[in-house]
Amino acid sequence: MTGSESGAITSDVIVVGAGPAGSAAATYLARSGLDVSLLEKTKFPREKVCGDGLTPRGTKQLIKLGVDISTQNGWAHQRGLRFWAGGRHWDLDWPDLVDYPGFGVTRQRADFDQILAENAVASGAKLYELANVTEPVIDPVSDRITGVITKDGQRFSAPLVVAADGNSTRISIGMGINRREKLPMGVAVRTYYKSPLHTSPYIESWPELWTGKPGESDLLPGYGWIFPLGDGTCNVGLGILNTSKAFGKVDYKQMLKVWMDNTPAEWGFRDENQVGRVLGAALPMAFNRMPHYSRGLLLVGDAGGMVSPFNGEGIPYAMESAEMAAEAIAEAHYRGVGTPSAEKALHGYPARLRETWGGYYSLGRVFTKIIAQPAIMKACVRYGLPRKVVMQFTLKMLSNLTDHKNGDIYDRIVNGLSKIAPAT
Repeated sequence: MTGSESGAITSDVIVVGAGPAGSAAATYLARSGLDVSLLEKTKFPREKVCGDGLTPRGTKQLIKLGVDISTQNGWAHQRGLRFWAGGRHWDLDWPDLVDYPGFGVTRQRADFDQILAENAVASGAKLYELANVTEPVIDPVSDRITGVITKDGQRFSAPLVVAADGNSTRISIGMGINRREKLPMGVAVRTYYKSPLHTSPYIESWPELWTGKPGESDLLPGYGWIFPLGDGTCNVGLGILNTSKAFGKVDYKQMLKVWMDNTPAEWGFRDENQVGRVLGAALPMAFNRMPHYSRGLLLVGDAGGMVSPFNGEGIPYAMESAEMAAEAIAEAHYRGVGTPSAEKALHGYPARLRETWGGYYSLGRVFTKIIAQPAIMKACVRYGLPRKVVMQFTLKMLSNLTDHKNGDIYDRIVNGLSKIAPAT
């Protein structure tokens, strides 16, 4: 039972961070019958820098969590992805699959995160807002984490802790788990505009960003997105990878403005229609922080560097990793935390991550180096994008949407490449 012991709030598991990864983990853990303390450093509702869009991969996770994603409940649904390149666009519906639904959803993160946190509470987790975790509590004998301390001095105790505190992840750093500097990292900026595109049935991806007329001006070193939210606004943003020579050397906000100024005026992406500030965030990719389990601490979502290097998508992988971590924790709890058998269950979590995404992320690391070359990008746009067969394959590859049994030829190629790529 949750209670107080020497001033500490005790539970079976502590989850640090109530974003999608943390709230999903808390939900699954509570449903397993465990006492869960979910710690959030801010107070809901709160703003979060994100594209606000989910592919069918993320939609599936929301369905599994039992979230009402109907349009009547404020969610916008999209049927596919619109690619813009060379001044043209291609509308690609999400693939018709057994493993995933045929639609994606969008919603502002301020609402989205609060809904997931409330879902965790409804499942039995205890949410503590304004609980800013600053450091782990480490047992000097076992060298295992036994709790955390917040900025205001409150202590929380548990035999297992989930780090869901994002890219900065103080709790992981406090345990000596640091970022792998050679692996991909991105930076993204976004803002909102009032726009008639808010009801579009497609989210948009712009692999080419031009300073002026496409093909007659300079390419900007990044990729852009436009996500319709169905509430009168669109989330518009761009990202840049650290494999680009321009990484860290450009004014991202100015890049966004240049791109917006070159979109059609009737779309409404002009200063007078902007809603809120331009904000930025890091995109930790391809398992750039490991190990994902160490001495009682499990890393999920951005804390473990689980953003896809192919498309910058992080929320689905955050929720999926949370489910995997929760299953390992529940198994360890009932085997008896601290026993060799429980440790085997916990070490099964990183093994499962490597098996599930290791090869795919390895391919993604190669992809980030390729697209950083402007000449290669131009060739891809000129010769690849106009071909439907190439675009269908590209959509499945970038979004990681395949059936793993009885899939089509594209599924078999993507799955085969992921299997033979080394999982590092």
